[in-house]
Amino acid sequence: MIRLFKHYIPHAVLLLGLLDFLALLVAAELGWVTRAMQIDMGIDPIHTRIPQLLSFAISLETALVAVGIYGTDALQSIKFAAARLIVAVAVGAILLAVVFFLAPSITFWRSNLVYALGFAAVLLLVLRILTGALLGGQAFKRRIIVLGAGPRAQRLKELCQTPGAGFVVVGYVAMSEANRVIPEAIARDAIYNLADHVVLLGASEVVLALEERRNALPLKDLLRIRTTGVHVNEISTFLERETGRVDLDSVSPSWLIFSDGFSSGRMVSSAFKRLFDVTASLLLLTLTLPVLVVAAIAVKLDSRGPVFYRQRRVGLYSTGFDIPKLRSMRTDAEAAGTAIWAEKNDPRITRIGRILRKTRIDELPQCWSVLIGEMSFVGPRPERPEFVSALEDKLPYYAERHMVKPGITGWAQINYPYGASIDDARQKLEYDLYYAKNYSPFLDLLILLQTLRVVIWSGGAR
Repeated sequence: MIRLFKHYIPHAVLLLGLLDFLALLVAAELGWVTRAMQIDMGIDPIHTRIPQLLSFAISLETALVAVGIYGTDALQSIKFAAARLIVAVAVGAILLAVVFFLAPSITFWRSNLVYALGFAAVLLLVLRILTGALLGGQAFKRRIIVLGAGPRAQRLKELCQTPGAGFVVVGYVAMSEANRVIPEAIARDAIYNLADHVVLLGASEVVLALEERRNALPLKDLLRIRTTGVHVNEISTFLERETGRVDLDSVSPSWLIFSDGFSSGRMVSSAFKRLFDVTASLLLLTLTLPVLVVAAIAVKLDSRGPVFYRQRRVGLYSTGFDIPKLRSMRTDAEAAGTAIWAEKNDPRITRIGRILRKTRIDELPQCWSVLIGEMSFVGPRPERPEFVSALEDKLPYYAERHMVKPGITGWAQINYPYGASIDDARQKLEYDLYYAKNYSPFLDLLILLQTLRVVIWSGGAR
């Protein structure tokens, strides 16, 4: 994997993204040339339309990222990828219309764009058909050796077998574990030189999956392995990179303290984040005002009660604030006075409320909280104080998610469906800790783009 702005990107995804960008440039040029030949217009040198080619390619590439074309499902299935490509081209056309409105001089004519979009859809699909086997095969998978044969090693074995895994385990080395569960593991005593064993198997990385590290670290072996050029990683670091989560089952306080991340030197990025929040919230509130008015009227006509409601949430540094939303439930949803998680097909949700939740329109008023600085567009979702108290007692490191400002959307929201249980909260906490640990403007941009995928396919809405 390549680490870009503190976020890991698989080599296969990066390569496919670059190939897609080149294909989009070719599609834009083919569209322009085709239209020029139709109207018998002279074809100027390609350098005269570089801005137009770039605006087309960047807009379509942005759409591809936004609809999740580089996700595991799209990389594993041509049918799935084809469906996403159709949506991406449609979203790209909308983006190009916006670019044309703002800066018409750097875009093609509409007649050129029709041909270019058609060529783009074909080229992108052909590219996936040609590279599907290569990108999903062993060529781009890293070869690793696992030191350990207990339950932690078993977790790596299971992760390796999941679709889209970016690595393959080429060997397990048992380190005298009492609870050995990997039968094919080779005992350390049976290997004369562990560094030579790693090199002979062609491994590029060794992962420590020891059940007990106290007085058990083979420091001499690890030093020799590292000096051969093979990377050595602890299981928590490895899982963070491979899953995009901070794994609560393997993480320790010392790992959180000494590992990279949670940087305090964020003055520039924090200022940029706040500037974006203010600008975007003002713009979004202005543009969506008609939608909010229509939605408010629909809520009022659909059921009795107020249009808006405010609910207490826990924000930055565990301080409380009131979050505004369009009402999507009956007024007696919590008549007993006890906070209740929303469930799938929750009967408390009104007819209009179900539509508002699936389209995320009910969350638009939260832009006001972003504008006044209580929230950000991107961050962990703020929870209710009643839930926070219970979760802090049951989940380790839950309080640490409050070290960053809560958001309307977040890393957990785009990677995990809506949850209403302790186990769901645990899974989402792992994503929230990853975000807090690896925050960067690049990660914020990626989350904002992929939120469109969640909205289009209603992922996580209840």
